[in-house]
Amino acid sequence: MTQTTFTPRVFSGIQPSGGLTLGNYLGAIKRFVDMQGPDFETVYCMVDLHAITVWQNPADLIHNTRELCAGFIASGIDPAKSILINQSQVPEHAQLGWVFNCVARMGWMQRMTQFKDKAGKNAQNASLGLFGYPALMAADILVYHATHVPVGEDQKQHLELTRDIAAKFNHDYGVDFFPMTEPVIEGAATRVMSLRDGTKKMSKSDPSDASRINMTDDADAIARKIRKAKTDPDALPSEAKGLEDRPEARNLINIYAALSDQTVDQVLAEVGGKQFGAFKPMLAELAVAKLGPISAEMARLMDEPDEIDRILTAGSLRAREITAPILRKTYDIVGMVAPV
Repeated sequence: MTQTTFTPRVFSGIQPSGGLTLGNYLGAIKRFVDMQGPDFETVYCMVDLHAITVWQNPADLIHNTRELCAGFIASGIDPAKSILINQSQVPEHAQLGWVFNCVARMGWMQRMTQFKDKAGKNAQNASLGLFGYPALMAADILVYHATHVPVGEDQKQHLELTRDIAAKFNHDYGVDFFPMTEPVIEGAATRVMSLRDGTKKMSKSDPSDASRINMTDDADAIARKIRKAKTDPDALPSEAKGLEDRPEARNLINIYAALSDQTVDQVLAEVGGKQFGAFKPMLAELAVAKLGPISAEMARLMDEPDEIDRILTAGSLRAREITAPILRKTYDIVGMVAPV
């Protein structure tokens, strides 16, 4: 079989479930911005179809989708350089998702840890969409023939499933049609932790607003939350090994490194020996400088919802130039009669 050469293309998406945090920015959006350029075509998505695997208030879903789009743009995702879409405007996602429902195996889905986490003990009352959504996630990626996906550590299992589905489809139909998509996991803060508990991931669902920096926080709120972040009494070490068993210290250093585009070792060479009373103002100043303009631009964009909607519509038209031929070829391979 001839080996297919695929266009280098990045796809990634975030659920528009409201409450963008610093964790979303450093763990995902900042890397999305960094991948824009000549090396890849980039497609970034608000995965609103995934959002409804649990019930959403329709008005909130509209608002959250626009707010996420505003966060993408304010952070530096350029709609002229990247294709920016909400998933439901590109129907090929769902259409390929059905094909992949028929490729994926029940056992594969039952092993997915996120379903177990989200469904909990009452799995029989979870929606079928929540159980099957990893097949749609695979379709999100493969309907673009995406070769690379920037993911956090907690999403690696989904990408492994995507590769399994691609491999099974290719094998079952004797083709080399879908690529073996590669994960891109890099950076100092791919997993940002709570400001109140360095062993827990920063989350919008945490009841304490002090545990997270929201992307809509103003400069005073950002600085205040960093000043009050949990720490320990010891001075900062001069090398990364000294952060072992110090989760709060490691988290704040990781955040500083990611915001300043440095490695942890570079940061510790600068701040090693300092107490947190000296380090926290440095981190607060850096965070305000980086995040303040993003928050302000998000607010401006949210006052212009028609501008956001135009960007998403234009993005969907560009996206379908890629997705429609790939879906049609998929249907041809499977044996669907084409329109004449």
